[in-house]
Amino acid sequence: MLRHFTITPRRYTVVAGIALGALTLIVLSGAAVRLSGSGLGCPTWPRCYGNYYPPLKTHAVIEFSNRVISVPVVIAAIAAWVLALRRRPYKRDLAKLAILLPLGVVAQAVLGGLTVLGKLDYGWVMAHFALSMLIILAAALLLWRSMYPEGQRPRNADRTIVRGARGIFVFAAIVIVAGTAATAAGPHGGGSAGEKINRLSFDGKGTMDFVIHRHAELAALLGFAALWLWWVVRQRSEDRVLRRSTTALCVALAIQGVVGLVQYETKLPTELVWVHILLACSVWIAAIWTCFAAGRLQEERAGSEQAATQAVLSSR
Repeated sequence: MLRHFTITPRRYTVVAGIALGALTLIVLSGAAVRLSGSGLGCPTWPRCYGNYYPPLKTHAVIEFSNRVISVPVVIAAIAAWVLALRRRPYKRDLAKLAILLPLGVVAQAVLGGLTVLGKLDYGWVMAHFALSMLIILAAALLLWRSMYPEGQRPRNADRTIVRGARGIFVFAAIVIVAGTAATAAGPHGGGSAGEKINRLSFDGKGTMDFVIHRHAELAALLGFAALWLWWVVRQRSEDRVLRRSTTALCVALAIQGVVGLVQYETKLPTELVWVHILLACSVWIAAIWTCFAAGRLQEERAGSEQAATQAVLSSR
């Protein structure tokens, strides 16, 4: 039956969008587990205390619920790949990108198990979140390519915009890594009261303040860079997709800055930390989208020929 089933490009774009949303949701679900102190609610993996269901304990239920939520996420990731094979017209690049989603989810499940078995050591937790960001990158690229097939959008002749967008994308990744370090040194280790969790520490109690301040400084620089790119785009480009993505990036960063400041002043309450993680995912997706929207650089020769053609036409 699958052999005769096909899906249109428009419907596949919806599938890719759902996959991106599901892969972002599991990040937030995992963050809720850590912030509630339920990271070791089920100290064994994949079973919980040797069973396929958790005991009636709050932390066990919360941690096991995160594992249950991963099931529809796996389904969404597999569907994105299978339906990429059935999309008509068939696009090999989409199929190659789509296979990264289920592979990433499997890798994430294994890494999640190692994180539990490693007693939530900060190194495992940081790697777990970083892998999530890479999977979101793959899902975002799949969605972008399903919406805008290669060659549909013209190459960009503005080197400042293209290089600026790429630089912001790399800088956003650095800020996120710094954010995971701040989390690794912070008070929310993922374990409940009495459980010893190995936290990031190189300066004793001063570690958290040092890492958080460096993260805040990098985030502020990212905000100024995004604002600069937004201004350049407004001056030089009429591309609506690029304009909207840079605006979304600036708005997300502004809200993130306010939330970050408030949570620091209020001693990192769990609710605000969760919102901070939600906004971090939003900033990451906006930075990715901005990089995609800026596009690839136009070849200099092609740009010169286009400029010459325009000059000839204007002279007539």
